[in-house]
Amino acid sequence: MPGRDLTRLRIALTTFFALDGFVFAGWVVRIPAIKEQTGSSASTLGLALLGVSAGAVVTMTLTGRLCRRFGSHPVTVVCAVLLSLSVALPPLTHSAAALGAVLLFFGAAYGGINVAFNSAAVDLITALRRPVMPSFHAAYSLGGMVGAGLGALVAGSLSPTRHLLGLALVGLLVTALAGPTLLRGSPPAPQEQVRYDRHAPRRLDGRTRRLVIVFGLIALCTAYGEGALADWGALHLEQDLDASPGAAAVGYSCFALAMTVGRLTGTSLLERLGRTRTVVMGGSIAAAGMLLGALANSLWAALLGFGVAGLGLANLFPVAIERAGALAGPSGVAVASTLGYGGMLLGPPAIGFMADWISLPVALTSVAVLAAVAAVVGFATRRAESR
Repeated sequence: MPGRDLTRLRIALTTFFALDGFVFAGWVVRIPAIKEQTGSSASTLGLALLGVSAGAVVTMTLTGRLCRRFGSHPVTVVCAVLLSLSVALPPLTHSAAALGAVLLFFGAAYGGINVAFNSAAVDLITALRRPVMPSFHAAYSLGGMVGAGLGALVAGSLSPTRHLLGLALVGLLVTALAGPTLLRGSPPAPQEQVRYDRHAPRRLDGRTRRLVIVFGLIALCTAYGEGALADWGALHLEQDLDASPGAAAVGYSCFALAMTVGRLTGTSLLERLGRTRTVVMGGSIAAAGMLLGALANSLWAALLGFGVAGLGLANLFPVAIERAGALAGPSGVAVASTLGYGGMLLGPPAIGFMADWISLPVALTSVAVLAAVAAVVGFATRRAESR
């Protein structure tokens, strides 16, 4: 495939990664307002938020099959339309049960687009012959930062209904502009692909499946942290540190900014340190940062902790998904993504129940524990992939 076509595909895919982060962040910064609107406790809100991850996990395996049958590009475009439409639904609910129901739909679209564009990115990375997956996820984080920053600006003046309807319209417009490039451009054919490393996609035999599961566990630990900060970070700052709604929304912006910076430098970091050192270092930094963010007594210290945690977590998920896709194609992406977003499935209700039983700050320290687990798993399996 000509280099110009690859560049256009990369720009279009980057746009969809950014849109995904923008829409998701726009939703999460309005969670405190939706909590008040639905009259939910921390635990019932956690169960409602379970709908996002449940919908995502249920859809991911199906999306892998759809990508193999119809191609990852059209599936990405269809899921982008569904994601844009579904983000307008949560403000229309007035009970935790209704919120959970619409979040199932939102989560299904969110999970579908993540498998689809990650599968498309793995194909493109193969043709580019460079480990550039972090740059795509940097676009997701940048979109999240912009979405959260916009939410912070409008939280005090714009209702959640109008805000999220605006996000839906933006999503449909972006999809209309970037979608045709994906629909016209096919992924590089397998016979044209030359890998940037010596590994070729393998069928899911026993050893390959175990490796994919290992990468999925690393993704799980990372997604748990991302989901926890997205769903509970603003509430922690507002409830435990007496931050205003706008200042609380800035917390996720700090996290997303740090993730963006970490991922923009991720390709260079991977080329210099390799995957194992990147995962071990990232997990250790994230654990330290999240302990500060969860247990600090001041808003500024908590924001610093969120930023450090974002830097640490930045490249763990991209590395895990890229390697799973390189090993087993869309099936590997689907398996690792399902495990990864299982972290989001576990995170919201687990933290909600722990917040009711103990406290929200202590519950958030579980993010630090799982970040440390990711570092240990990455180190313990450092030679498994080359055997």
